[in-house]
Amino acid sequence: MSAPEKATKSSVRELVPAEEWQARIDLAAAYRLVADYGWDDLVFTHISARVPGPEHHFLINPYGMMFEEITASSLVKVDLEGNIVMDSEYSINPAGFTIHSAVHAAREDAICVMHLHTDHGIAVSAQELGLLPISQQALFVLASLGYHDYEGLALNDEEKPRLVADLGKKTFLILRNHGLLTVGQSVADAFLSMFLLERACRIQILAQSGGSKLVPIPDAILAQIPRQEAVVTKGGRGQLAWPGLLRRLDRIGSNYRD
Repeated sequence: MSAPEKATKSSVRELVPAEEWQARIDLAAAYRLVADYGWDDLVFTHISARVPGPEHHFLINPYGMMFEEITASSLVKVDLEGNIVMDSEYSINPAGFTIHSAVHAAREDAICVMHLHTDHGIAVSAQELGLLPISQQALFVLASLGYHDYEGLALNDEEKPRLVADLGKKTFLILRNHGLLTVGQSVADAFLSMFLLERACRIQILAQSGGSKLVPIPDAILAQIPRQEAVVTKGGRGQLAWPGLLRRLDRIGSNYRD
């Protein structure tokens, strides 16, 4: 493989195609939104996005940078073997690479992969029954949800096929005793899916803390959810809410586009 292209923060935009720069902006925005919603875990979780084009390259966070600091130009571009293909002053988290490279390699439709360690998500992941059908938000998730058993820190390539098999063609994956994962055909889709998954987990923990018997939603209603979701989002999934989320970042003066 040829040596990585040399790049500085000021030159990244000039070095990459317009389509990649837009992908960088969207991914940086997702990191800032995760921080804004309080879903980050210092520097220890990841969101990745496939770079447009024939090469199977993707963007991931620079290891050691807080989510609230990440910008379009600071994202690290790597291949499926973990090689950095555009020179960067940062490294990547090997555990993050294991999870994300496995999903990107197996799912051509997984343009964005989001993995978080939220308090409520981990709490639900540790429950034997997992996510319960007790809220409307949970139904959106349960229509396409898998589970992956905990195997320790994600550093072992041998775990990849099991993680991929547990995800299958689903949108949502609960990593037992670990956290949450969503995939999407865009950054916007993966973010909306994580918003629904995290909120469903939060609602479940709040409902359980009330001490009363929980009322499950019947399976017959669950079966209607995919069709109803398409109506609610006008067939655009995350794209409907994404422009408003970017405006939210712009209002608070975020420099994610840098």
